[in-house]
Amino acid sequence: MNEGLVLSKILNKCSKRCLLDQGKQVHGVVEKLGFGRDLVLNNDLIDMYAKCGTMDFACMVFDQMAERNVVSWTALMCGYLQNGDAKTSLVLFSKLGRSDVRPNEFTLSTSLKASGVLGIAQNGKQIHGVCAKSKFDCVPVVANSMIDMYSKCGMVSEASRVFNTLPVRNVISWNAMIAGYTKERYSEEALNLFREMQQKGEVPDGYTYSSLLKACSCTGAVGEGMQIHAMLIRHGFPYLAQSAIAGALVDLYVKSRRMTEARRVFDRINEKSVMSWSTLIIGYAHGDSLTEAMDLFRKLRETRHRMDGFVLSNLIGVFADFALVEQGKQMHAYTIKVPYGLLEISVTNSVLDMYMKCGLTDEANALFREMPASNVVSWTVMITGYGKHGFGEKAIELFNQMQVNGIEPDSVTYLAVLSACSHSGLIKEGQKYFSSLCSNQKIKPQVEHYACMVDLLGRGGRIKEAKDLIDTMPLKPNVGIWQTLLSACRMHGDMEMGKQVGEILLRLDGNNPANYVMMSNIYVDAGYWKESEKIRDTVKRKGLKKEAGRSWVEIDKEIHIFYNGDGVHPLIEEIHQVLKEMEKRVKEETGYVHSVNFALHDVEEESKVESLRVHSEKLAIGLVLVRRELNLKGEKVIRIFKNLRVCGDCHAFIKGLSKVLKIVFVVRDANRFHRFENGLCSCVDYW
Repeated sequence: MNEGLVLSKILNKCSKRCLLDQGKQVHGVVEKLGFGRDLVLNNDLIDMYAKCGTMDFACMVFDQMAERNVVSWTALMCGYLQNGDAKTSLVLFSKLGRSDVRPNEFTLSTSLKASGVLGIAQNGKQIHGVCAKSKFDCVPVVANSMIDMYSKCGMVSEASRVFNTLPVRNVISWNAMIAGYTKERYSEEALNLFREMQQKGEVPDGYTYSSLLKACSCTGAVGEGMQIHAMLIRHGFPYLAQSAIAGALVDLYVKSRRMTEARRVFDRINEKSVMSWSTLIIGYAHGDSLTEAMDLFRKLRETRHRMDGFVLSNLIGVFADFALVEQGKQMHAYTIKVPYGLLEISVTNSVLDMYMKCGLTDEANALFREMPASNVVSWTVMITGYGKHGFGEKAIELFNQMQVNGIEPDSVTYLAVLSACSHSGLIKEGQKYFSSLCSNQKIKPQVEHYACMVDLLGRGGRIKEAKDLIDTMPLKPNVGIWQTLLSACRMHGDMEMGKQVGEILLRLDGNNPANYVMMSNIYVDAGYWKESEKIRDTVKRKGLKKEAGRSWVEIDKEIHIFYNGDGVHPLIEEIHQVLKEMEKRVKEETGYVHSVNFALHDVEEESKVESLRVHSEKLAIGLVLVRRELNLKGEKVIRIFKNLRVCGDCHAFIKGLSKVLKIVFVVRDANRFHRFENGLCSCVDYW
């Protein structure tokens, strides 16, 4: 065996095992033995350096070559693509076209993949044309890359056309097409193609199964997903040893709210990926199983898994949504400790969002000022947060400052500043920014922006203007914008407009219990009990159930969740007792009177008062007061969180309580933050 062949084999082994140091030594031997101009060895060196991630050395070898062939070009193109530089890979393909070397099927396949990674369909189409002219378009490796390219560019119909014209298909062809359908959320087409694949006798592999499970997960096709799970078991497929399939199964069951099945699969996975951990944690959290979520998170931290920016952002998002202050602070500390934490701007933005959603505006502002770099998301998070807290002028100041800093607001930023104006009653300012948005050449106003303006005008009592805006808007109004107007009608007691809007809503969305509740409330406020009763009868007849009101409070790192009328807490008797005592004090010292309009109207007066006392936010406050009386740590600020809008009676009671007890209460409801201090609320009763 000659020396050149031996060196080639050694370089190939270095490539496969990514042995850079040994590869460099072989490179030195190549030069010493006078093989520096050998075409095959130079190609091997390019491949070795590329596989080891040192593209500078690969490019150096390529540039010094006296002679190059198609393998030389393709090896360098592949190297750039594999190392995340698809753009340079395509630039090389363009240079190849101006040389005497003709591309082969692997060169064309690589360039198609690069186009797909970049999502540039125009380049992909041009390369498709080259493939057709050179008769390579029916070669499997090229055709498969073509299907993949069109799919990644969102052109699934073009991908299907290529797939259907293939004279010969292999498992990669089927996988590429199934993945394309999955990406575009065409789960039915993906499943039908899988059935056809089986009929043709093609054996699916792990990639096939993971794509199919993702397709089922995206569209909630849990029945089909369970059939695939059964198939994996029946065929003895080692899916628990393949993290992609096992993770897709966990994701399917989590999104279908089948947490028992999700946990059963998770517990049996051989090598659990960090994505599987985070999927299950988020599933538990969103399913109100916060204890399980936190327990699982502690176990994840005990493993050696490195949590990337995506996972960290998602986990911090859980703490933000549930306003878990202590856990959120711990996550902030964790991101500071790990070297990759706050270096990713997405993670820092998630921490900002967490602080804002937990009501800690000072902490959010301090972190925002310390950020070495910020993007449009960072500014939007801050503007949204200040808006939710009722600091409309501060939100506007930030909106103007970001543009001075050279950061252009996007549609979400405009939504944030319009919402901030709405929460603070800044009608002129809101109209100014809405006008600016409408004249913006880069951004088109969406229904959500119009809804913000309807909310702004409606809250300000300008109901007719809000209705006129809906009637003249160039977009089709959705359910949400009509709900916004209906809420304004109730706020200002506009019965006639409320009836009109309610009829529209019930025609558009007749199975949404929230719409019936809003209409019923309007009738109750106006004293139309019979009309309200008819609405409630309709709800019962249709079997509709409104979302249950729930509130939660964090005490000593433990989350306590209450539902309206809840009676299961171990301290419930003490809670009722302390609430009665507080009601008495607030009545005597502030003149507070129960707003029984917010209670059930078909019960006795005494029962109405009792029903108001068991509203979830009052129960949560009652628990905090009981714990304070038990000589536990007394907090200066009590934070309560609620999934629905706080009712008028609870709002009035908490205002009085803050004055009587000299305690600050911060309540986050579905719409905004309320800071109750010394008998006043930050919303100025404007919510």
